Amino acid sequence: MRTYRTLLEQKIRERPQTFQEFVDFAEAFAREHDEPGSIGLRHLKRLVAGQKSSGEPIGPTLQPATARLLERIFDVGIDVLLSPPQLPEMDERRGPERDTLELAAAFDWLDDRAGWQPGASRSKVRRRLTELDLGRLVDTGVRRARVGRTAVARALVGYYGDSGVYTADVECAEVLTSIVTREDWLDLACPLDGVHDRLTFAEHMGRHGLLSETEASAAVLRLAESVMLAVRFANLPLYRLLDVDLGHRRVQGRVSVVPFVEYALTVDLLERELADAVALGHSTRRMPLRDKYLPSLEAVHDLRGRVCAGGVLALCAIARPQDQGRSEADYVLLVQERSSRVLNAAGRLAVIPKGFHQPLTDFRGEAAVGATIRRELEEELFGRLDVDGTSAEVRSAAPMHPGRWSAPMKWLAGEPGRLRMECTGFGLNLVSGNYEFASLVVIEDEEFWRKFGGQIEANWEATGLRLYSSLDGDLVSELISQETWSNEGLFALLQGLRRLREIGGDRVSLPSVEWKLSK
Repeated sequence: MRTYRTLLEQKIRERPQTFQEFVDFAEAFAREHDEPGSIGLRHLKRLVAGQKSSGEPIGPTLQPATARLLERIFDVGIDVLLSPPQLPEMDERRGPERDTLELAAAFDWLDDRAGWQPGASRSKVRRRLTELDLGRLVDTGVRRARVGRTAVARALVGYYGDSGVYTADVECAEVLTSIVTREDWLDLACPLDGVHDRLTFAEHMGRHGLLSETEASAAVLRLAESVMLAVRFANLPLYRLLDVDLGHRRVQGRVSVVPFVEYALTVDLLERELADAVALGHSTRRMPLRDKYLPSLEAVHDLRGRVCAGGVLALCAIARPQDQGRSEADYVLLVQERSSRVLNAAGRLAVIPKGFHQPLTDFRGEAAVGATIRRELEEELFGRLDVDGTSAEVRSAAPMHPGRWSAPMKWLAGEPGRLRMECTGFGLNLVSGNYEFASLVVIEDEEFWRKFGGQIEANWEATGLRLYSSLDGDLVSELISQETWSNEGLFALLQGLRRLREIGGDRVSLPSVEWKLSK
């Protein structure tokens, strides 16, 4: 059901490349072929729409050098590139297109939960697609991304109050987040070794009523926008938290599973509803979806009474030896800029790895927090494509079997003490009610950086990585103050920095972080 507004968009998707990847490719192509033209990400997104957000055609404003560059890359005239592709209408007898396959489970779920006849949601999404404009969607994404983290946190405090909200003093500056937590959920220092972190799997059948018209309409729009913006949408199971018991060096609790589509088309819609309200200056005291799904702090803490999916995210610190650029050995701290193609926290800063807490093949065996961290390291930093459930079917019976590990992971497991993984805190995110396991990953042996530092590369979920030295306290302080953080990412960063200050020794000169909770 993929709808292309221009031949340019179709050809980029068929390569296959993200828009950012194509921008990088075009820059390299221009250098290699002595072409003076260039193209930025925002400009490209408008070009593939074929028109401005006002509805006017793009063509006359396109620079000749840029047009020539695109024509040379694709060997197609610019007028044709910026026109709709000449393809026949979708014929059901030809079989479903890729997006229809990806969204089949979502259509079935929505038909059932909205009380519609089979196929109704598919038809509604198709009609919605004809009404959407890619340029306006891009502008909406930009507008949402400009909503600062503090503005989001303050709006949520205004809605729920500040009881239990995680706030930190960093070098005398106060940092407010949207995470609600408790004293015994923080500074856990819990080894993620499968012994100290014991989440057990339990069957759980929740009861769900029919969606209201407002909820169903929001779900249809979400699916249509996902198609238009090529957001990945794979209906893998997510762990759903039923209860939790935490303490120093202890993570225990019970989880069941919930289909990804049930999360994505219900509580995950709260983030965009909130961002739109803040960006447009509307009241955040009354929001229809939030009023239904997460109306109070009591509802936030009622894990069994709602869909409470969640994530595992970690500050990653890798020991580096001194070199010509650094007079002292340190840790390199990794921070990612989230891609526009991810479902949540798009365009935000976050620690890396960051992923949904979910199984691939073994519901019981993969429930431990550490299992997700190891898999996310493989996927997001070490280049393992086969453990990314959003890009392809998982065919391996045991994707994280040692025989399938990447070279970096095999090296880390080769000797005790090379890799430290700890849970540093836990909280519930008021943005969508997610549970968040904040963690710290420390690679202690600096030989890892010598051998594998050049191979570390973010996957499609990030548009890039930033590196910070654990000895550069001023720059880390400035990083903390940036408004583009996701609240859960900042929570994991702050808790990770606290723990790293305790264990990092001479490699660390980081700002002090003191948390506090309102009663």
